[in-house]
Amino acid sequence: MKTLFLQAPSFDGFDGGAGSRYQAKREIKSFWYPTWLAQPAALVPDSRVLDAPADGLGVKQTLDIAVDYDLIIIHTSTPSFPTDAKFAEELKARKPGVMIGMVGAKAAVDPAGSLGASPAIDFVCREEFDYTCMEVAEGRSLKEILGLSYKQPDGSIVHNGPRPMIENMDELPFVAPVYKRDLKIDNYFIGYLKHPYVSIYTGRGCRSHCTFCLWPQTVGGHRYRTRSAESVIAEVKWIKENMPEVKEIMFDDDTFTDFKPRAEEIARGLGKLDVTWSCNAKANVPYSTLKIMKENGLRLLLVGYESGDDQILHNIKKGLRTDIARRFTEDCRKLGITIHGTFILGLPGETRETIEKTIEYAKEINPHTIQVSLAAPYPGTTLYRQAVDNGWLEENKVINLVNDSGVQLAAISYPHLSKEEIYHGVETFYKRFYFRPSKIWEIVLEMLGSWDMTKRRLREGVEFFRFLHSHEA
Repeated sequence: MKTLFLQAPSFDGFDGGAGSRYQAKREIKSFWYPTWLAQPAALVPDSRVLDAPADGLGVKQTLDIAVDYDLIIIHTSTPSFPTDAKFAEELKARKPGVMIGMVGAKAAVDPAGSLGASPAIDFVCREEFDYTCMEVAEGRSLKEILGLSYKQPDGSIVHNGPRPMIENMDELPFVAPVYKRDLKIDNYFIGYLKHPYVSIYTGRGCRSHCTFCLWPQTVGGHRYRTRSAESVIAEVKWIKENMPEVKEIMFDDDTFTDFKPRAEEIARGLGKLDVTWSCNAKANVPYSTLKIMKENGLRLLLVGYESGDDQILHNIKKGLRTDIARRFTEDCRKLGITIHGTFILGLPGETRETIEKTIEYAKEINPHTIQVSLAAPYPGTTLYRQAVDNGWLEENKVINLVNDSGVQLAAISYPHLSKEEIYHGVETFYKRFYFRPSKIWEIVLEMLGSWDMTKRRLREGVEFFRFLHSHEA
């Protein structure tokens, strides 16, 4: 079937998060690559990936494109599902014969509920959905496709058997050629990455068991299944040769540094290619590994610190202590590795005192840039079950993780700490971190080094102040 892999139209400033896994609007406008759509698209000849939010396409413009396809596969999530389902209904009204499916954590966790929510949704894919999508596009009988839940003509729902995890990650084709073919590279920008950038995965799964993290608990699993170093280096070489405008490669694995000898091997290969790269990392990578990575082109690490309180880190099974994270951060500073640190407010154990503690901790370790999020109890996560069991969240209640503008909302409240206090802790955190003379001077020096950076930081500054203003309101 003629197949379109679609990121449906969304609110202005849609971010999507890594691989379009966490749909929300960020403090400054940013777009991640829809990697989880590009991967199955690479398996389906003559398919197309359409990223409507990144392309600035509205509903009508997207419908005009989608009606030319026989099969539409939409990436959805808990925040975006209502508008994704509405788009599917409008598409079905214009082209009744089109087949529409959905992929993503929301569909994986609640296949029956997703299918039952709209008559326009014909099927959803559970587990890893690359080959499931491919087999649907090939026109195979739906009853034979593993990992599929679908509607029969009478409206009844059938759940096929589960699809096994992909073990040989090298069998998957590169996603970069799909990016080049279908996406406008300049549309993708992240505040802490060079522009333009490209993000790819070198493996799937995460060995950590953080209670809040969506993807390992729903689709990717907790076994880190990796591509060979040769495969990763070959794709980066392809990017360098075919997308010369790209200034940075981002490895978006949940924790790229988990297998340290492999990370070092990949780093050495990247050093020979003379590319600038960044990756996600847990704040426990030893100095020796950091040094090898830095010497071979590493520029930035995206690090999830989450909290400055050790008891909260224990509560969420982070597998990390603040003293270890402090030492790691100091090692990065000595080596000249930039850090973008992420923090979460409202996790189990949070109090007014721990919020204050985390803000002071962030100021002390001083990552170059930060992101402050609110604890999001996504269905399918341990955090969701904890929130329901403890009365922090009502079960089966519609969870408003974002508002109509896409700004993240506090969904969890505690007897001693309200949603409102947690929510407004975000703007307090940002103001106290960024509005320090030392941090302002640091950013000014960065701007003085490049006219492009000056223009970029000024634009981001305007967006950031708008965010703070709307958040306060």
